Amino acid sequence: MKRIDEEIRRHLETVILPFWKGLLDEKNGGYAGYVGYDLTVDWKAAKGCILNSRILWFFSQAVITLKEPALLPYARHAYDMLCRMTDEKNGGVFWSVHADGTVCDGTKHTYNQAFAVYALSAYAQASGCRGALEKAEALFELMETRCTDEQGYLEAFTSDWKPAGNEKLSENGVMAEKTMNTLLHVLEAYTELYRVCGSTRVRDRLYFILDVLEKKIYHPQKRRQEVFFDRAYRTLIDLHSYGHDIETSWLADRTLEVLGDEALTARIRPILLAMVEEVYEKAFTGHGVANECERGRVDTTRVWWVQAEALVGFLNAYQKTGDPKFGDAARSQWRYIRDVIADRRSGSEWYWCVREDGTPFEKPIVEPWKCPYHNGRMAFEVIERSQYAQL
Repeated sequence: MKRIDEEIRRHLETVILPFWKGLLDEKNGGYAGYVGYDLTVDWKAAKGCILNSRILWFFSQAVITLKEPALLPYARHAYDMLCRMTDEKNGGVFWSVHADGTVCDGTKHTYNQAFAVYALSAYAQASGCRGALEKAEALFELMETRCTDEQGYLEAFTSDWKPAGNEKLSENGVMAEKTMNTLLHVLEAYTELYRVCGSTRVRDRLYFILDVLEKKIYHPQKRRQEVFFDRAYRTLIDLHSYGHDIETSWLADRTLEVLGDEALTARIRPILLAMVEEVYEKAFTGHGVANECERGRVDTTRVWWVQAEALVGFLNAYQKTGDPKFGDAARSQWRYIRDVIADRRSGSEWYWCVREDGTPFEKPIVEPWKCPYHNGRMAFEVIERSQYAQL
């Protein structure tokens, strides 16, 4: 039986990395912001800060995981663009810039700031750049000043930090003042920042966020997270996001590992494993994982990032419990990704999503949300857990 860690490393090195290297924009800086389903690169497309931050994180983490310093210039190229996406007057990073680096959408979103913190922390570790870590720490302080209330994290603001509508992180017909998704990625960003800088202030906020997750986000009877909320964390819709739940299951577990608090782990980890179990029972078919369930109706679309997160979530559950069904599920997920989600066309990467029968939707291969973060991170996690990935 082939080791999936070896297969996935090969896929990273021969498919994912070459694809994103090829999108480096030598003329304008950063990376191309759009590649259509037909694989045509639009070098004039706007560059989203989320996309650029995730590319910065991807190449930085590739340097760290693969121990490959030759990849550092690709990270530096994204870092230089992220600096250009920063608002020197009001602080924070914009939502997007035009191809030439001028502001396109000046919205300041907590989700956006979090990914910048995440990327800058990884780049600081990969490169030793003290300035990158200082930028991450300054963004942390800005988020804590501008983006919080007494109960959690607010979401959308104008360029000068006035409250704005949250269309960018709201879906399914609701307008949310707070979202599970934003809170999750603030947790992820702060975990990375704390791991790199060791600040007790960042550590304290990790405890706070885990408390919100446990008491406001998680629904113990349904063994899932609620998704969209009003300002007081009252849920707005009956929605089970399978991908976010299994992503949370291992990202929050990583936070527990970094904090190293046995009592906290004993309290939170059972919640995370319950979410994995629920996804395994409700959404995993052996041929990928369904997208979500809204008001009892399952969306069977197989979305690229959900498949990647499911593999890591199942692998983490196998590592923590030893239950072979999770190991089998991780192996199944890799086969499905390799055979169905990965785009076999020369010069491509992964499809955005496919139907239940495996036929792809003609959606972009790259755009502001379609990035090397989920599939790249999946590869890094499997490589780093290779003793558990020899399935």
